[in-house]
Amino acid sequence: MSLRLGIDTGGTYTDAVIINEQNQVLVAVKSLTTRHNLAIGIGESIGKVAHELLADIEMVSLSTTLTTNAVVEGNGAPVCALVVGLSETQVTKSGLGEIIDDNLIIRLAGGHDASGRQVAPLDVASATAAILAHKDKVSAFSVSAQFGVRNPSHEIQLQNLVTELTQMPVTCGHELATSLGAPRRALTASLNARMIPFIQDLIQAVQNILQQLNIKAPLMIVKGDGSIVNAETALVHPVTTILSGPAASVIGACALSGSRNAIIADMGGTTTDIAIVTDGQPELANEGARVGDWQPMVETVKVYSIGLGGDSEVRFYGGSIALGPRRVVPMSLLAQQHPQVLERMQAHLDDTPTARHNRFVTRLEHNQALINQLTPIENQAWEMLEHGPVEMETLVFKDQELAKAMARLERKGMAIYSGFTPSDAAHVLGNSNHWSIAGAKLAAQIWARQMRFLYGLGSWEKGNSEEPAHRVFTLMNDAICQTLLEAGLHQENLLNEARSRNLAALMSKLILKNGNKDNDNALFGITFGKSHPIVAVGAPATTYYPQVAKSLDVDLILPKYGHVANAVGAVMGSVVQRSEIVITQPTEGIFRIFHSAAPFDCHDLDVALSQAEAIVKQQAYDLAKSAGAADVDIRIRHDNKHIMSELDGELFVEAKISAIATGKPTLELSVTD
Repeated sequence: MSLRLGIDTGGTYTDAVIINEQNQVLVAVKSLTTRHNLAIGIGESIGKVAHELLADIEMVSLSTTLTTNAVVEGNGAPVCALVVGLSETQVTKSGLGEIIDDNLIIRLAGGHDASGRQVAPLDVASATAAILAHKDKVSAFSVSAQFGVRNPSHEIQLQNLVTELTQMPVTCGHELATSLGAPRRALTASLNARMIPFIQDLIQAVQNILQQLNIKAPLMIVKGDGSIVNAETALVHPVTTILSGPAASVIGACALSGSRNAIIADMGGTTTDIAIVTDGQPELANEGARVGDWQPMVETVKVYSIGLGGDSEVRFYGGSIALGPRRVVPMSLLAQQHPQVLERMQAHLDDTPTARHNRFVTRLEHNQALINQLTPIENQAWEMLEHGPVEMETLVFKDQELAKAMARLERKGMAIYSGFTPSDAAHVLGNSNHWSIAGAKLAAQIWARQMRFLYGLGSWEKGNSEEPAHRVFTLMNDAICQTLLEAGLHQENLLNEARSRNLAALMSKLILKNGNKDNDNALFGITFGKSHPIVAVGAPATTYYPQVAKSLDVDLILPKYGHVANAVGAVMGSVVQRSEIVITQPTEGIFRIFHSAAPFDCHDLDVALSQAEAIVKQQAYDLAKSAGAADVDIRIRHDNKHIMSELDGELFVEAKISAIATGKPTLELSVTD
């Protein structure tokens, strides 16, 4: 019997499925994700699979939302960004300063122009000093140079220098993107570098478990475009796994539902990810999908991803109640894992409400580079968390400096707060029962008192948990409906314009009003999704989407095994690798070929096209083989641009030659020394 093991590691749950040769799900299991030690949660999930099935596994494939969640939540390992030839304005435009401390962004002289000619020599001395000064403060380096896609020599030189001086991971912009746009390439390279420790920990955890269980099968990772690569490739380019989980869920949802036209909505603990599938194919976002506030230059399934999930914090914001984007530990989950917190929660009902009630701190990420930089009091706070949750209310009165240090750990992504969430509301209302119902009810009452007495919202009586929970459930329903509408606008490339005019929220209200069957006098007849049913997957989907579908008056499909759609989709993909070369005509009769090495010139266009095609074909083939493909098939695509001149007729301007290499994953383990 030939079996495949699919694993999905999300922000809240780690799922595992066993699928046979007929793509039938034989086993589907869940365990809580243990972010401080991923091996625990992964081992618990795989450990629930019957041991006799594990011997027949010929491939293991992994999808994850950890990189997506990290981008949405603004988390990541510390990185030093070496940017070459970029102006201060370009660095500001890139958004690097929002994810990296300013002192870790090093501007260096150098770079090239659009023709690949060197503008200035690379400042190797300053680069060396910066690398040595910051190597003990970061987990990785990123390198991006002006027109690095036209001539990557300065990026390659810096990459070699970082490796020589530190042996640390280093990401170059030209390795990830072929398009012009130095600021976005710099951001993409840095996002990639920030994700390397996450993916290293995840892959190492899975490999350790496979070794312990004597599972001798290749390990593949799902990329954001739904294709798969081997673990070695994913370790070098982890940013390509942004939207890995959502891409796998699209593939899994289509396979489980049999739908060829659908709105795929994947709801997890941290994010809601929506993709539109037409004629069985999701559209690809060639310029990169938007993830939270970012749009890295990575080809992905066109997904609209927003920080809205079952574990989103329900908070006061802008004069009203808001959801997310920050993920917190639901109080029902915290109480399930640490029953001792129930006593403190009960005491809060008799205390004067503060913003710190329902706020406990637990460990999240174990990043050695960040731990090495902790101040003594921050290290004391970190050590406190080893023994379990720490209550912020108590800590503030006991030691304010220690409480501030604890808050800094949370901002660094090393710790996580607890709070009241839609998952808690679902437990109060009886829509969920897998965590502590007592904890959920206490959390709802504490939250209701905070809203009423601190912010003047609501009029809930003491002891009432159902009415505030219902308010949150309704708020979640409306937020999902608006998110679906925004995803539709995003699909039509109209989202930014709609947001600027506040049209998305207005249209959402009109559609919801129109969906009210009691509203017979509606002036507007706006509808949504009539040609595409909603296929809702993810653990919270059955809780929220029946009401969402009713509100929007659309058809709903909740497929069997939808709660593990990501893990199902993880084993359905093929290895796909792409390579691209650009040819320009900088002067008449000179055809310049830009690729991963230094550019070179030809004096004949046909010769240039032929040489470029041979190079790009070989590059794509090599990439596919190194990514774990067998029986590689290659397709070549030409995109030529000409202009008409009154004097000279049709003139060649530019050509892009792309090679797409596709193959089924090899089932042979690679042998390393």
